[in-house]
Order: sequence, then structure tokens, then C-alpha cells
Amino acid sequence: MASNMEPVAVTSQKHDPAWKHCQMFKNGDRVQLKCIYCGKIFKGGGIHRIKEHLAGQKGNAATCLRVQPDVRLQMLESLNGVAVKKRKKQKLAEEMSGYDNTNTSGVEVVNNHCGLNTEIVLLPVPEMIEHDGDVYANREDGTSSKTSGRKKKGRVRKAPDFVTSNTAALASFPAMNSKKVSNTVHMAVGRFFFDVGLPVDAVNSAYFQPMIDAIASQGTGVVGPSYHDLRSWILKNLVHEVRNDVDQCTGAWGRTGCSILVDEWNSGKGKTFVNFLVYCPEGTIFLRSTDISHAIDSADVLYELLKETVDEVGLRNVLQVITSCDDRYVIAGKRLTDTYPTVFWTPCAGRCIDLMLQDIGELPTVKMILDQAKSISRYTYSNSVVLNMMRRYTFGVDLVDLGTTRSSTDFMTLKRMVNIRHNLQSMITSEEWMESPYSKKSEGFAVLDTISSQSFWSTCALVARLTDPLLRLLRIVSSEKRPAMGFVYAGLYRAKEAIKKELVNKEEYLVYWNIIDRRWEQLQRHPLHAAGFYLNPKFFYSLEGDAHLHIRSLVYDCIEKLVPDPKIQDKIMKETASYHGGVGDFGRKMAIRARDTLLPTEWWLTYGGGCPNLARLATRILSQTCCLIHHKLDKVPLEHMHERKNCLEHQRLNDLVFVQYNMSMKQMVSSNKQQEAVDPISYEHIDIVEDWVIEKELCSDGSGNTEWMAVDPPLGFDDHEIFDAVKDSEEENGEENIGNH
Repeated sequence: MASNMEPVAVTSQKHDPAWKHCQMFKNGDRVQLKCIYCGKIFKGGGIHRIKEHLAGQKGNAATCLRVQPDVRLQMLESLNGVAVKKRKKQKLAEEMSGYDNTNTSGVEVVNNHCGLNTEIVLLPVPEMIEHDGDVYANREDGTSSKTSGRKKKGRVRKAPDFVTSNTAALASFPAMNSKKVSNTVHMAVGRFFFDVGLPVDAVNSAYFQPMIDAIASQGTGVVGPSYHDLRSWILKNLVHEVRNDVDQCTGAWGRTGCSILVDEWNSGKGKTFVNFLVYCPEGTIFLRSTDISHAIDSADVLYELLKETVDEVGLRNVLQVITSCDDRYVIAGKRLTDTYPTVFWTPCAGRCIDLMLQDIGELPTVKMILDQAKSISRYTYSNSVVLNMMRRYTFGVDLVDLGTTRSSTDFMTLKRMVNIRHNLQSMITSEEWMESPYSKKSEGFAVLDTISSQSFWSTCALVARLTDPLLRLLRIVSSEKRPAMGFVYAGLYRAKEAIKKELVNKEEYLVYWNIIDRRWEQLQRHPLHAAGFYLNPKFFYSLEGDAHLHIRSLVYDCIEKLVPDPKIQDKIMKETASYHGGVGDFGRKMAIRARDTLLPTEWWLTYGGGCPNLARLATRILSQTCCLIHHKLDKVPLEHMHERKNCLEHQRLNDLVFVQYNMSMKQMVSSNKQQEAVDPISYEHIDIVEDWVIEKELCSDGSGNTEWMAVDPPLGFDDHEIFDAVKDSEEENGEENIGNH
């Protein structure tokens, strides 16, 4: 078919900039366009579809992965210009047709004639409508019924006049289009949020959109719950709902075992709380909270609390207690294991890995590169013009990649900057940057020099490759959805292996190895981690020679500790022979293929039937986490719960904390919703990213454009084709996943 295509010259009458980046062919009576970068042929859609293809804009065309960033930006700006013209034309047509005519719609526009866009839209005053009684639902049982006879007093609350009038006015305005309706809803939500001081990330709650849908499904006239409704029957019903979810988790403890997580939290007002959570693959539940402000340095108090929690959960269910690495927790943990020989005390693996990253960040070469990268970021985020320019050239991808800690944020952001370095280089060489007053400042010249430096980017790429295995391991051990016990040992090995391959010189890679070994000293011989590696078939069967012999002793320690019955211990030791040799069901072709496709626990449940005792032990070990789950506690009224109050109110607050904490835990584990792009300069995350977004010296009012309303929001990563297109394939990390060899 390609042989029948005849090239056609592009005439001078075609002024669209996209014509310079495509070729036109004639195939019979049809005209087809071909992208000069990737060779894709478009049989329809005209030059607009080519432009969408080059701009990477979602629409009717796939994104071109080979187009240069400056061309992509030019096409994107052209599309935006066409959209603006189209909107202006549509608005003019609407005005000409009398769509917004005050004589027909009842809307009067008042202009102050001062040249400012401060038009006030006056909605018509609606007629009062008496709502039927069946609009209101019975709050106790959720059913609806028409009111008969006299209405019950106190059940229906009248909304404020200004809310009632606006709502009724909107209901009587039939010509309003969907965009105006959405804006009205969004403004109403915004007024509520900012009036009561809700954090804006509350919109990411899994319950936010269902709430909107439930209200919308009832039409107008729905009256929200009262103050007493929320404090009484609604909270009571939610307590029952949450307890049902908790019961499902506790029912799995006997089969999978569980881990007690001890998370310490400082309120910022001199109060210190310890929160006790219980993890199993079915979910993490909040158990209780204790105020230890009076005995913050007492290991004895911590020991008693740990012992009490183990007794509450059940000794036969608990495999380990995870705490921080502080000395008082070390002492309390060792006393606990002496009291309960079948329970392990385990320091938080996530904290250990984060400390490794923190130490690496203090190395002179790494610190220098991070400081240079932070100077670029701080200058970019200090004024709206440069920030908007950067986001246009990176197609909405921010410089800062937000992690859970400062150290992880540092190296995630460094990797992000390496991935978009060509976009940043296109920005600083563009005419827009050259003509900008910010490029002529001393900080602007420094940014230009740094982004133009090849040595800077090569060192950035090296540091990103060295730390990426640790970042990957940190994500694995911090996962709330998948137990990580079977991956820690191998992940640490892969991290050290990647560093050795990258640096080659022994003196150089030993610097990083020493950091890892020093921080991992408390965990590197932990029997649970060794057993997790040993019982993960993906790793065990990939070992060659006698590499696994030094691990066996730790596995035997684990068997003796977790299985106190000598008879069952002997059975497990006999069954390990079948596992070692890969005989029986372990040697089936399906089982061999499944080593790489099934989770370790699923593999044992599927193919471990011939070794029931070993399979049960493997399932319990591989079902555990290795890390504390950190939760934003500023939304949970823990501090109020521990204050002296009326006993009834105290119990109500206990139930409120129980509901809020466990609902949040459920969202963290079960939610598959992709999070909205987070703005790095938002105050909610400033304690983690302040080194990247806050100038060392406060800017004066005349130092630049710091108007926040002029800043374009980040777009996130909803289109992976665009993000992949800005990557440089030559300097991709290239490190294999932890499970690959």
C-alpha cells in the first residue's frame, strides 16, 4: 500500500506550524500525513491530529516519542492558542444569540467600568417551594417516608438564608451548562473547606466522592446531618462498621500470624504518645494509644506496655514486635523476648534504610551535587514565572519528587531531575528564558551554568544509580499492601551488588558498603529476615553452590523460636529436604514457573501441601511486614483523647479515634486510586521538601513575581507516554529489580 503513496508538496498557503514537521502523501483520492520523527502515518484528522501527536496531548492521536522537546512545546502552545480562539468564538456566539440575555435568563451583570474583571452576577430571586416530606430520610434506619400530620419538631434544620437562596436560584436556572454547575459545586465545597479549616488533601479521601454522589442522588432540598447526629447515631454506626472490618483481620491472625507495630508520636505540645497497631496481610488495625509523656525515657514502662499488648493480641498469634531503634526500645524489646521466647523483637527496617540514605547524602561529593541541585530547585520555586516556565517545558512534571522522608526525597528528586534534564536544558536555551529578567540575575546565571554542565549531570546520574536500589528497597519494605519479609535480605544484597558493579574500584564501593553494614548491623543477622529469604522460592532456588549455608543457622534459630514443640520441629526439618531438592510438588513445571509469578505465600499455599508443617511456618513468616506504618496523625484527635474529660465524652473520643485511625488504615491498604499530583510548595509537606523549595534568605517583596495565583498547578503523571519520551535511554539506571538476576 505504501508503494501507491505519492508525495505531495506542502504549499505556501499552509501556515500552520505543524506542516513543517510532517510530510503529505496522496493515496488515490485520499490525502495522508506522515510524522517526520517517528514515521507514523495518519489517514484522517488533518493537521490538527498531527499537532496533537507532536504535542503529546491526549486526544485522537498517539504521542510521538521521538519529537524534540522544543517542537513539542511549540505544538502544545499552538494547540492552546487554537483552544483559546475557539472558546472566544463560542462565547461571542452565545452572547450574540442571547444565551446570557438578562431579559430571558433573569441574570443581571453589573460592571464597575474600572477596567477590572469584577463582574457581579445577580441570580434571580426564586419562588419559595415547599418540599415534600419524603425528601428527608429517617436518620435512624436510613429509610424514607412521607410525613403525615404534624411534622416532628427539631428534625429538620433550616439552612442559612444566603445558602438557601443560592441553592434555590441554581435549581431555577435551567440554562446553566455543566461547567457552570461544576464550578458552583466546587465553590460550595471550597467555602465549606476553608470555613472549617479542613486540609485540602481531604479531597483525596476514598469517601469524598461517594459523599458527593450520595448528596447529588437525592436532588435538591437535602438537609445534612446535625451536630448531634454526627456525635450520636452516625458515630455509633461507624463504630460497628469498623469493628466488623477489624474482626475480619483478627480472624486471620491464627493462620498468618501478625506483627505488633509500636509507633511513637510527638504532638509538638510536649506530649508523647505510643500508638499500637497490628499488621497482617488482611490489613493493619489500630489497637490503642497511650500517653507516655510522664515516662518518656523509661524502658520499664515501655516493656510493660509491650507485654500488655502481646497478651491482648494473643501470644500464639504474635511473631514479632517492631519498634524504632532507640536504646530504650532496644532494652524493652530484649526484655520482652526473654519473657516470651517465641516472639521476636525487630527494629524498623525502613528507618534503617532511611539512615543509610542520610549517611550517603553526607558524603562530600554527594552533598555537593545535592546542594547544586537544590539551588536550581529553590530558584525555580521562588517565583511564579520561572516555575510556570519549568512546568511547561517538562509538561507538568515537577522537579521535586516527594518521598516519605527528607533523605528519600533528596535522592528521588535527583533521579527526577536526571530524567528531565533535556527539558531543563531546552528551557534555559530558549528565547523565552533569554528574554526573561530572571535569567539575568546572578542566581539565574548560576542555574544556567549548572544545567549546562555535563559533569554535573554525569555525577547526578551516578548518584541516582547508586541510591536507586536502596530507594526501591525502601518502597518495598514500606508497602502497606504486600508483606515484605521475603524480600529484605535479597534487597540489601542487590543494593550492595549494584554499588560494586557501578564503582568497580574496591576503595570506592567500600565507602558505601560500610555505611550500609553499619546501619544494618542490628538487622543483618536477624533470623526472620534470613528465613524470609530462605523460604522465598524465587531467591532460594537461584542460589548456587554453598551460598545458602551461612543462612541455614539463622533459619534453624527461627524454627526453634517460633515452633516450641520438638516433634513439629523434627517434622519441619525432614520436610526441608523436599524443599531443598525441589522434589514432589515443588519440582513440578508449574511450581518452577510460579516461583517468579506468584507471591511467596501464594506459592507455598499452592504447592506446599506435601510439607504441611514447613508450609505453615513459611506462610506465617512470609506474611509479616518489616517496617512501621507512618500515618498522618494531625487529623486524629489523639491529644484530646488523653486529656481529662467527662467519662462519657472520653469514651466518645476513644471511639472517634478508633474509627478515624482504622478507616485511614483501610484506605492505605485497599485504595487503588491514583493520587492527585502533589504540589511540592504546599505547606502540608514543607517539613520534608523545605531544602528544595525555600530560599536560604527570605525574598523581599520586590525581588520577583511571587504571586501564588499566577502559578500553574502540577499535572502529575497521568500520561506515561509523555514522561517516557523525556527519558534519556543511554543513562537509564539499568539496575535489575530485586527479584531479577
